Amino acid sequence: MPQIFPRSSNFIPLQIAIVLGVMTAGALGAFWYYWTPKYTRVGYQPAQPIPFSHKVHAGQLQMDCRYCHSFVESAAHSNIPTAQVCMSCHSQVQKDNPKLAPLREAWETGKPVQWVQIHKAPDYVYFNHSVHVNRGVSCVSCHGRVDQMDVVYQAESHAMKFCLDCHRAPENGLRPLDKVTDLGWTATPKGKESKQQAQLDLGNELKNQRGVNPPVANCAGCHR
Repeated sequence: MPQIFPRSSNFIPLQIAIVLGVMTAGALGAFWYYWTPKYTRVGYQPAQPIPFSHKVHAGQLQMDCRYCHSFVESAAHSNIPTAQVCMSCHSQVQKDNPKLAPLREAWETGKPVQWVQIHKAPDYVYFNHSVHVNRGVSCVSCHGRVDQMDVVYQAESHAMKFCLDCHRAPENGLRPLDKVTDLGWTATPKGKESKQQAQLDLGNELKNQRGVNPPVANCAGCHR
């Protein structure tokens, strides 16, 4: 009986098995990477050129976030303070501290301190700080209790699900505008209601007052 299929067809099952194996391994690798803190950067805490403690400045000294991050209410991107801002205090306070040598060098030469960026949105994501801050979204919602961090780290995933959860229920995080940088503030319960219910009641009231309607179904809201 003549052979219908060429001998090379005997290797087709093996080739299919290899392709399926590679695809499975790729899918598992992608799942492992994109669903772990290595991708979401939760806990990312790089060493900085100067040991700046937010716990001391924002916590103990109660410095307002906007003193250093002064563009956050008016620009899409928040800013890192210049050496001049830091030296407005440190030209007198701990002015000879050897740990502040990079700051003094930056002040004298005009070259910025090479801070390591911690929070970074992907290039395909549009995020506007001023829009969120001016609607009553606190710094703590995305950055955690920075006022309790000696060394700042990324506290939240900032993954797409994280953003959509907030967009679907903004009332969970809205607060009075004068409390946006008060990271320890919580809504005051009325009577026997819980703190969570107090936040929902206040959040819904503020959402209606400010016309807060963040994009959820419209992809172009965040991907422009």
